[in-house]
Amino acid sequence: MTREEQRYVLATAAVAALGTVWCVLFLTVGAGSEVLAYVFVPAGTALAGVAVHRLAGRDPGLDPVARRFWRTIELAIGVITIGYAWLAADMFAHAAEARTRSMPVPVAACVAAGCVIAVGAFARVPVAPTGGVERWRMALDRTIAFLGCAAVLWYAALAPMLSAREPWSRQATLLVGLLLLAAVAAATKVSYVAGGPVDRAAIRLVAASGGVPAGVVAVLAVRFGYLASVPAQAIVMPLGPVLVALGVAAQRRADPGPRRRPSRSDVLLPYLAVAAVDVPLVAVAFGAPLRWPVRIALIAAVVVTALVTVRQYLAYRENARLLRNTRVQEARLQYEVSHDGLTGLANRALFRERLAAALTGSGRVVVLLVDLDDFKTVNDLLGHGVGDRLLVSVARLLQAEVGYGGLPVRVGGDEFAVLLTGAGPDPEELARRLLAALTHPISEHRLLVQASIGIAVAEPGATADAVLRDADVAMYTAKQQGKADFVRYADGMGEPVLAHMRLGGELRRALDNDEFRVVYQPIVRLAGNALIGVEALVRWQHPTRGLVGPAEFIPAAERTGLIVPLGRFVLRETCRQAAAWLAEFGADALTEAGLNVSARQLHDPDFVSDVAGALAESGLPCERLVLEVTESAVLRGQQVSRALYELDRMGIRLALDDFGTGESSLSLLRAFPAAIVKLDKSFVDGIEIDDGHPGAADARQAVARAVIQLAHALGLDTVAEGVESAEQVTALLDLGYTVGQGFHLGEPMTAADVSRLLARQQPVTPRL
Repeated sequence: MTREEQRYVLATAAVAALGTVWCVLFLTVGAGSEVLAYVFVPAGTALAGVAVHRLAGRDPGLDPVARRFWRTIELAIGVITIGYAWLAADMFAHAAEARTRSMPVPVAACVAAGCVIAVGAFARVPVAPTGGVERWRMALDRTIAFLGCAAVLWYAALAPMLSAREPWSRQATLLVGLLLLAAVAAATKVSYVAGGPVDRAAIRLVAASGGVPAGVVAVLAVRFGYLASVPAQAIVMPLGPVLVALGVAAQRRADPGPRRRPSRSDVLLPYLAVAAVDVPLVAVAFGAPLRWPVRIALIAAVVVTALVTVRQYLAYRENARLLRNTRVQEARLQYEVSHDGLTGLANRALFRERLAAALTGSGRVVVLLVDLDDFKTVNDLLGHGVGDRLLVSVARLLQAEVGYGGLPVRVGGDEFAVLLTGAGPDPEELARRLLAALTHPISEHRLLVQASIGIAVAEPGATADAVLRDADVAMYTAKQQGKADFVRYADGMGEPVLAHMRLGGELRRALDNDEFRVVYQPIVRLAGNALIGVEALVRWQHPTRGLVGPAEFIPAAERTGLIVPLGRFVLRETCRQAAAWLAEFGADALTEAGLNVSARQLHDPDFVSDVAGALAESGLPCERLVLEVTESAVLRGQQVSRALYELDRMGIRLALDDFGTGESSLSLLRAFPAAIVKLDKSFVDGIEIDDGHPGAADARQAVARAVIQLAHALGLDTVAEGVESAEQVTALLDLGYTVGQGFHLGEPMTAADVSRLLARQQPVTPRL
């Protein structure tokens, strides 16, 4: 509590204490005139009004809602102060009849107006935000609490005042009743006020400033009659301003944090009111006379009981609604947990649960594992949105073909499954129907998609993991056999697959142990056989198997994703070695150093930065690096296209490898930023054969001739791959080719062997 808050609390308390001391002296020794009793109330309310004024007008941190409340309370206190000051003046003017004189009507009107203004301030305080049934429930709770408390106050305070031996004036009784009702209304309202701008404790204190003195005055009036007017005015009523000053202090200390919901005690308020309204009933039960005040209390009890019944009915309906919503929510969550969000099919969890349950029985259990072939190409070329709609179409096709004879499942990604139990359809016949249905375009984009299907029949005592493993092995075998087919699992079928999986683990270990080696195949000028460049190739120096060729491990590296770190190693080693050769043999010693790049590497978002880092680390000029890309890799979507164009802008030369074997070779030359075209070995084989038939020879050389002419027209360099004889060299020279590579021109060799070739090609400087 601040010094200013303490000052006003102490000032109002001093007025109440002074009134108490004077009242004791007056009642014991007759000190002073009883009209002095009417001075203490206006003095205390004036001080309380000043405290409220300083809070509402000078506190810069006060919320606008709280400021409006306290300004209204300030107005109410001002009007009440005027009324009691008027009463004091009237009593001084009629000192001789002060004990029995009734409160003037204008005075009562002023005090009543102040009470009404205060009630209006309480009514405008925001409650916890609600809506719908909750709003009606809160209104009923407040009404029940108000009527219950009002009935008790009527029975215990107001009714006895009206029937007392020395009844007070109607004005005084009306004011006491109004103050009590205002206090009850404020108490029921504050129970539902959200913790916000107006402090709840402050509201309670301000409400108690009228209710507590009024209740005590009512008891004094019934017990002592007119004699109670002096202690009421000097002792009891001055306590009201003290409570107001304490309310101001509570507001200053309040934390305007986030609003809260009503507490548990607030929820119990209507039930406490029901218990309170039963007090008159208990009194009648124990013999209290059934007079009209009691009848009014009994009527209030009946009304409260009816409202409680309505309130319980609303609560019952709300609870029933919440229970229904809870059940619907549980059902929805259970469905989401057990079904795929995209296709609506059962998911892996439900699939394993149903499979495990089926395996505990004695009936037939079959699993079909369906994997879409090359689905990644759809996502890369057409986008994931089109791919998702294609998956939905495949799911509907599965549902239509399986019907009620099995459980179609989306296992994940582009992999589906079907669980067949009991007397379901024949699994192989179902697989044929699925493959036949996929031969027709599906989805709104009319796309063709193929699938590989693995079939596994559960053996007696088999586990879910064993059945799924067998189905996966069969599906993988179908892919190895050319895709778009189904394979039924047989014993021993898993050995090659497991070997392939073990190979992936060995590749990871080989990378960690630096078991890979880079060799270089020369690229030479056909006329003169001069070395002008190299193509980097990777070999695996296996600790037990010796040197392993790429055909054995590259497919496994592609499948496991290890091609990315492996390609990064080859890239850095090639750049480092090429830069070393340039530093040792001069800038003219080696025109290019190339290496193959897979589609998986180009999809890696860090690939371009890896290339830039390798060049910067080695110091190799960008234009000396050649990245060779196959036609199928170029057609792998926007990510690949962006990466290729970024590399081209860096000055790196791109070569289209195995040119002529794809379906879009000619269009690629316009869409792809190629600098070099490498004629595939299949068009070099047989190019030198002279069987005496010029037409046949021209046919064998047609593609090679067309490629060189097209490359010259587009300003591209050409390299003929797979040159294996001197006759092929002659034929290629005749067609216009100047650069080639192949076993006849140079087999893959170590970096040291390349260094020796470069050293032999160095011009001999004559000695002086």
